[in-house]
Amino acid sequence: MADRLNGTRILILETREEAQFSKLLAEQGAEVVQCPMFTIEDAPDPAPVEAWIRRAIDKPFDDLVLMTGEGLRRIMKLGRTRGLDQALVASLAKSRKFTRGPKPGKALRENGLEAQQTTEKPTTEGVIEMLGKLDLKGHRLGLQLYPDKDHSTLTGALAAQGAEVDTVLPYVYDTKAADANIVAAIDDMAHGRIDSIALTNLGQVRRLIEAAKAHGSEAKLRTGFERTLIASVGPAVSGELAAHGLRTDVLPADEAYFMRPLISAMAAALAERKQQTTAS
Repeated sequence: MADRLNGTRILILETREEAQFSKLLAEQGAEVVQCPMFTIEDAPDPAPVEAWIRRAIDKPFDDLVLMTGEGLRRIMKLGRTRGLDQALVASLAKSRKFTRGPKPGKALRENGLEAQQTTEKPTTEGVIEMLGKLDLKGHRLGLQLYPDKDHSTLTGALAAQGAEVDTVLPYVYDTKAADANIVAAIDDMAHGRIDSIALTNLGQVRRLIEAAKAHGSEAKLRTGFERTLIASVGPAVSGELAAHGLRTDVLPADEAYFMRPLISAMAAALAERKQQTTAS
């Protein structure tokens, strides 16, 4: 149903898929307020990433674990600039491929590849649980990491299973560039200018709170959350909210933790809130 979000202002914090999410919301009539949490940049030193690519080509990994779709896209981007992309795809086709949630699987399909298994929970714990059921003894395992996360628990678990883990970190975050936008978004929420905030990964919750602390806006952020409908894409985000004493108002039904079900759930909740306001 089109126009379900007419007259609403939705704050989104997406970076990797911001354009797609914004388009889907706008199609439903929402005014989208965009506030990227950070800028994504290629790894400042491409040499370790290129070396990882060459190791993957020279001797294909037994297993490949992708934590983000962005990671594979950045790897392939560097591979193309070095003329190694076709050889890399051919090599990765020989590996068992595992993904943390659906987004890395989408990036694989963009290169004509398919994941053999995807986590039920798009979290590091979900990856550990999934791989913990496998025999990895003696396996060479390529592991794509992402920034601002301590991955020692994951790498330790894999090493304990006997895997030879070869990690790569193909991109970094530039957070300072986005701070001014975040503070402005917090101010909008606190003054009731946002109907709903849509949170699509737990890092967004952490980033909001960190930026608020850095700029003396913690109380204003709490006020903003009190006044704003909080929409969470799934249990990982809701868990992070709860860890900071924050509630979840909207969660997609039937464990459909994707953008479209999230938007549908938001539309229903905002319509109900509007009816309650009108009735009162």
